[in-house]
Amino acid sequence: MSQSRHVPVMLQRCLDLLAPALEQPGAVVVDCTLGLGGHSEALLTRFPDARLVALDRDKEALRLSGERLAPFGDRATLVHAVYDELPEVLRRLGIARVQGVLFDLGVSSMQLDEADRGFAYAQDAPLDMRMDQTTGVSAAEVLNTYPPGELVRILRAYGEEKQAKRIVSAVVREREKEPFSNSARLVELIRDALPQAAKRTGGNPAKRTFQALRIEVNGELSVLERAIPAAVKSLDVGGRVAVLSYHSLEDRLVKQVFAAGATSTAPPGLPVVPERYQPRLKLLTRGAELPTEEEIAENRRAAPARLRGALRIREDVE
Repeated sequence: MSQSRHVPVMLQRCLDLLAPALEQPGAVVVDCTLGLGGHSEALLTRFPDARLVALDRDKEALRLSGERLAPFGDRATLVHAVYDELPEVLRRLGIARVQGVLFDLGVSSMQLDEADRGFAYAQDAPLDMRMDQTTGVSAAEVLNTYPPGELVRILRAYGEEKQAKRIVSAVVREREKEPFSNSARLVELIRDALPQAAKRTGGNPAKRTFQALRIEVNGELSVLERAIPAAVKSLDVGGRVAVLSYHSLEDRLVKQVFAAGATSTAPPGLPVVPERYQPRLKLLTRGAELPTEEEIAENRRAAPARLRGALRIREDVE
């Protein structure tokens, strides 16, 4: 498999955002979503004095990026972990604080491009979708065993799918005849279930359902809800965090954590705001930054990306 096909999204912007914190000697940067190692390789190259800790829950990704990052020797430490395990990973490595953290929340190119993983709706594959194939339930199990009400909730909440009820009643009808195992059958069922008007908008009609299943199978939002505050907590004062999200649910979560950290919690009307009420974070992006048109033309997977950054400006005071 060629690594050239994987273009890290908004790479230059991520590096620039983290640069002031990583140019100091002895800086530690965490890549919470190693994938094929594109961002990690760029971080190690641009910041020759920095040390990298990189996490991924996908063993195949760790193997491939391990080969790619081998030239950097012991500057790179690769760990099999989900990114909400960051505090535990740093504790094991004896690292008290880090200077930079990067999250790229997109599904890795490798997972989308390897047909047998079942992430992509454009080709037939077993309905698996687990990022770590050693644990958890597959997408097929979710479709075949979840009660209808729960499936509707998942499609609405995680896929923002307006036609969730129609799709789920078709799924329930079909799974009684024969359990789901492959993606093509699900794609076809969704096409048949949707009204004409819904098929004309926004790309492949199965996209939202596949997104919803992927988020459910991997517990992505609940993991993210724990991971972003944990990452902020692990930052040294002067440390920076950058997060690339790919759909509104992720972006909203990141925005909320950053906004809360950048807001004073003092009761109104205090003449002097005590340290413990003052903001911990300063926002580095105005809203979310978007990829340029040139970048989208070169790499269509960049299209939905939203980048937010924050700077740690003070310690937590209990």
